[in-house]
Amino acid sequence: MSTPISLAALLERFFTQRLMQQRHASPHTISSYRDTFHQFLKFTEQRLRKEPSRLNFQEIDAPLITAFLDHLEKHQGLSTRSRNLRLTAMRSFFRFAAFEVPTHSAQIQRVLAIPSKRFTRTLVQFLTRAEVDALLAAPDQRTWSGRRDHAFILLAVQTGLRLSEMTGLKRQDIILGTGAQVRLIGKGRKERCTPIARSTLAVLRTWLREPQRGDGHVLFPNAKGEPLSVHGVQYLLNKHRVTASKLCPSLKHKRVTVHRLTHTMAMDLLQAGVDCSVIALWLGHEHVETTQIYLEATLAMKEKALAKTSPPDGTPGRYKPGDRLLAFLNSL
Repeated sequence: MSTPISLAALLERFFTQRLMQQRHASPHTISSYRDTFHQFLKFTEQRLRKEPSRLNFQEIDAPLITAFLDHLEKHQGLSTRSRNLRLTAMRSFFRFAAFEVPTHSAQIQRVLAIPSKRFTRTLVQFLTRAEVDALLAAPDQRTWSGRRDHAFILLAVQTGLRLSEMTGLKRQDIILGTGAQVRLIGKGRKERCTPIARSTLAVLRTWLREPQRGDGHVLFPNAKGEPLSVHGVQYLLNKHRVTASKLCPSLKHKRVTVHRLTHTMAMDLLQAGVDCSVIALWLGHEHVETTQIYLEATLAMKEKALAKTSPPDGTPGRYKPGDRLLAFLNSL
């Protein structure tokens, strides 16, 4: 019988050595993996009636992980895409375990063989220009929070930065003057710079002159001077969406997120004729293929493509053979 291997020790090494020291994973990746294993350990504790710190690696097998993923979908309403993200975190841990405990290769291979679940890919959702304008006009700019929210939404929709990138922005990340830009370390720990439009730059200049809160480093702080939380950002977007929907009724039935603002910016670039490779570079996509989803999203571009084609000649209707007597006469 094999010697029990502590899951706790192996999992700690996975986070500290594999993710932090070797791969230099981003804080977003680490927090995502952390949440996955937190949910999994809670599920395992209920299923096996055993405290997480006392679990052995041998007890974490493919049937248990599959049951966990099914539980997330059926009882917690997790989407198929989110389910697959949880599976990605589990696979990453087991690939690490393959080097640490090679004697358990059969168990590890069975976990790695768990397939991702297929799902129907929906069209990219984005806001129209009228909806963006209404959203930008919603914050009350007579207040400090209103001016912050206006600057936040404007920068997000113009640059297409991700949520974690927006909340992590420091004042020194904004480069003013000629060639104004945002410089940051984005997804995959890749450094990139995104240009700032003149209209956005004017708003940011005004915002940077506001009295600083907290340590003065966070670009968009909350009332205490700390970075905005994920829930804080969604709260302000929902708040202004409700206000904006009074002038733009179509917003009543749309969910506004930073991710959707990113899609909106990408669609604006695409409809302006910007090449997909440039959009991929702008968004920090590792592969150009990732950006192809935007080509499928807009009916306007498809209608323009249709207008450039020549419709086939012909009269609609069912085929009707000619009269045989007339055909005979015509053949003479």
